[in-house]
Amino acid sequence: MNRNSSLTNPAYDFTGQVALVTGAASGMGLATARAFAQAGAAVVLADLDQEAAERAARELADAGHQALGIGCDVADEAQAAARVARTVDTFGRLDMAFDNAGIQAPPTDAADERAEDFDRVNAVDLRGVWTCQKHELRQVRTQGCGAIVNRSSLGGLVGLPERAAYHASEHGVIGLTRSAAVEYAPRGIRINAVCSGTIDTPMVAAMLEGQAEAMAEIMKQQPIGRLGTADEIAAAVLWLCSPAAGFVIGVALPVDGGFTAH
Repeated sequence: MNRNSSLTNPAYDFTGQVALVTGAASGMGLATARAFAQAGAAVVLADLDQEAAERAARELADAGHQALGIGCDVADEAQAAARVARTVDTFGRLDMAFDNAGIQAPPTDAADERAEDFDRVNAVDLRGVWTCQKHELRQVRTQGCGAIVNRSSLGGLVGLPERAAYHASEHGVIGLTRSAAVEYAPRGIRINAVCSGTIDTPMVAAMLEGQAEAMAEIMKQQPIGRLGTADEIAAAVLWLCSPAAGFVIGVALPVDGGFTAH
């Protein structure tokens, strides 16, 4: 059986609902935006690369889906707020969000990490999720329902050498998710995190090229023996947003090929 076949995934009906995805121009974000669209949702694709986001949205629209591509730097709260406002102005509401945008920090001895690298990765990977979640919540709390999935990674669940700044941001996303989840569950809003393992995306491809030895060591600890796919992350996100996960609140769901099961 083809492990990537869509036939192996549950089918969801998100007709009449609106999904917002950040980091949506490539990789996990793009795969998730496509999956939401195929399930019937109107989708807003937000990305720092506005041209790429608009191009991806046009491809979805050409295939018969409702889609809008916009530029957004998630580290800028005003831009994060504006993308929610644009979503509601265009489609009338917001039902689901995947706060996926993120970057890596260069591997560095913890004693030698530069403040600017720490600040940048936390600005995008932690503050960016905070700004997105904050303004998504302002909308969905008026509706009394909604589902938000924040992207962390296996770096939010473990510690690895030379990754202190990056792992600090990923651990922070899980804390942010859990706190908001227990606050908003009584209001009909579910918030969870998906913790991605080593996934075959453009960012990981760049890491594999520049850090072959480090990535080989990571792969030794991934029991499934392969990279994950962006579609496998998308499948987890859609499940967390679906009624099938209606009793799932504040989880940090590993989708990592068994890395954190050690």
